[in-house]
Parts: sequence; C-alpha cells; structure tokens
Amino acid sequence: MMNFLVNKCSQKTAVVYLLISAFLLSLGGVFIKSIHLHPFALAGFRSSIAAIFVWFMIEKPKFTWSKTQVLGGLAYAGMMLSFVTACKWTTAANAILLQYTAPIYVALFGFMFLKEKTTRLDWITVFCVFSGMTLFFVGDLQPQNIIGNLLAIVSGMSLAAMVLLLRKQKDESPFESLLIGNIFTAIIALPFMLRSTLVVTDFAGLLFLGVFQLGLSYLLYAAATKQVTAMETVLITVIEPIMNPVWVLLLIGETPGKWAFVGGAVVLIAVTMRCILTTLHLQKNKFTASS
Repeated sequence: MMNFLVNKCSQKTAVVYLLISAFLLSLGGVFIKSIHLHPFALAGFRSSIAAIFVWFMIEKPKFTWSKTQVLGGLAYAGMMLSFVTACKWTTAANAILLQYTAPIYVALFGFMFLKEKTTRLDWITVFCVFSGMTLFFVGDLQPQNIIGNLLAIVSGMSLAAMVLLLRKQKDESPFESLLIGNIFTAIIALPFMLRSTLVVTDFAGLLFLGVFQLGLSYLLYAAATKQVTAMETVLITVIEPIMNPVWVLLLIGETPGKWAFVGGAVVLIAVTMRCILTTLHLQKNKFTASS
C-alpha cells in the first residue's frame, strides 16, 4: 500500500497529501481534550494503535537502525508525548501555537542539516507566519499554564527535528522512523497505560486518533517529504494550528483570543502567497529551461 502512495506522489500530489494530513492532525486537540486519561496514557494508547496500523500499511518495514532512522523515531516520540501533555495542561490554542514555532527551527537548521537553502521568501513567510500565529492566540498565554506552554515549545522543537530527519531520508524510507516513534511512545507510556481504565467512548476516540489522526496523517506526511522541502512541509501544514482551536471552540467551547481571526488571515495569506509565488517561480524556470 505504501509503495502505491509513494509511486503516485508527484510534487502536486505531495501538496494534497500534506493538506489531508493537516486536516486530520487538526482534529487532535478536540479528541485529546475529550478523552479523560492521563496524557502519557492517552499518547501511549494512540501510538500503540497507530503502530499496528502503520506496520500493516508498510507490510515489510526495513529497519536499518541507522542514526537518522532512530533519531527520527525519538523526535517523533518526543513530539507526541510533549504535545499531548501540553494540550491537557494548557489551552489547545497555546499548545498548537507554540508547537508551530517549528518553522523557525527548520529555517535556522535546514541549510546546516540538509543543505537546503532558506530563501528570502522563506524568511519573510516565517516572519509572517510567526507574527500571525502570535496574533491568533494573543491573550491566551496565561502564567498558570507555564508548564504546559514549556512542553508545547519542546513539542515544536521535536516537530522541527522530526521534519528534518524525515527529509534526510528522502532517498530511503522515512516510514520506519514513524513506526519506531510510535513504538517508543508506547513503551515510554506503558506504566501509565497499565494504570488506566478505558470506557467505550474513550476507546472509540483512541481508535480514530490512532488510525486516522495519527497513523494515516503521518504516512501521507512522510510520503510527501520525499517530494517537497522541509520548509514547504512545515509551512503547508501550518493550516493545522488554524483549524485545531476552531474544532475545539465549536465542539468543546474553549475560546481562543480575540485576535484569532486576524492572525488566522495573516497565516493563511502568507502560506498561500508563498505557495503561489514558489509555483510561479518553478514554472518560469521550467519555461526558461525548455526555451
């Protein structure tokens, strides 16, 4: 199945994969808020289900246990555990905002790690995205949520590391890093899982989180990283932090800050304009080359 997804993944298809992935990931906040489990137990159950699904989709995983593969798995596990805990200990808006400082770290370390040049347009987009998300959640960063906020920052650093490490494996198979990451998360969370009691509604939510919101979304995400740069990967999926608090607001009633719509507009315009300008630039280069 994964061979089919990868073989059919052109640069345009990769963008579609990332958009679907971003939509599925955006549903995480509302489900995490709705399931009444310890955050590590929730992350562990979700990753256990995701690991089974991902293994089934890959069919015959190729574990090389290379440094990049293992570090990619560790970055993924760190992101899962810190983000779920942040969602429980602060608002969904705070958690997703601070996680999506990731483009800053990708821009800073992308050239050093991947030799992918960060252009002036990238830096302008990063500035607009970060400014827009700050406006989107202004007033929500309360002092009492300091631990959750710090964990959300750790989640952003882990996300950036994962993106870079998956992109590093673009000529190999990045899917095994996802599988290893889910296994690592489940192992770390096992003591909390054993002390938890699941009800039917919790299990249904965890099943959705594991199969679709986590398993399918990150398989599409990993397939897309083989066709787009690390910076493009992060910037396109920035749609997630826009929709995440919207779902939480509509279904749970947790209200983000008053500047939310202004910040959301800034982010969407910045990302959309970058995608349009990059596409036009690529088409211009192809036209020039063919001439």
